Amino acid sequence: MTAGKPVIGILGAGRLGMVLARLATGAGYPVLIAGSGDPKRVALTPDMLAMGAAATSGPDAAERAGVVILALPLGRYRTIPADQLAGRLVIDATNYWWEVDGFPDEFTDPLTSSSALVRDHLPASRVVKAFNHMGYRDLEDEARPPGQAGRKAIGVAGDRADDLEVVSGIVDDLGFDPVIVGALADGIRLEPGTEPFGADVDARELRQMIDRFPDSQRGRRLAAALASRAASGSDH
Repeated sequence: MTAGKPVIGILGAGRLGMVLARLATGAGYPVLIAGSGDPKRVALTPDMLAMGAAATSGPDAAERAGVVILALPLGRYRTIPADQLAGRLVIDATNYWWEVDGFPDEFTDPLTSSSALVRDHLPASRVVKAFNHMGYRDLEDEARPPGQAGRKAIGVAGDRADDLEVVSGIVDDLGFDPVIVGALADGIRLEPGTEPFGADVDARELRQMIDRFPDSQRGRRLAAALASRAASGSDH
């Protein structure tokens, strides 16, 4: 802990992971970052040397961090160290993206959200969805101090009020206005196929987009799947 701020562990040393690491170190958080390769190789990259984050392995970051951010492809969610993350607060920034993840049934099922898959893999962790819907370039370019005009918003979804409060504080520290979407299941309103996904908007507009979820492509797919399930159940 430094100045009351928890150590943030970031699983994923790609573009999103590095941007979040820069924002977090800039906000005064100690940061551990774990990529898929040798931590020594990650540690020697110019980005890592400039920001002052520490490179380590996934299990080590999971054990030592107070809060862990998942910034890796959804298709790798089974590699997340579940045992080390027991009891931890986990921020899920993953998304299903067919170009990377392919078309497995578990990812294409309209009744299942990416965060539900992560939560089921991490049953002893507290999972909150955030940082998944804004592109990494916008995250880096749009971070602003509190109260500054033009500040953009990040949606946050989770099942526990205290966890939502912690993650909202991190979102605020990293330069964005947090918008509570609802329970973790409501995080589906931030996924690909919705208005918020890829959007770079303020809190007021983000709330409006979230409210229009039923009219989005993802919302219509969910409604159709629910109707189909209800009809199938009534046939038996």
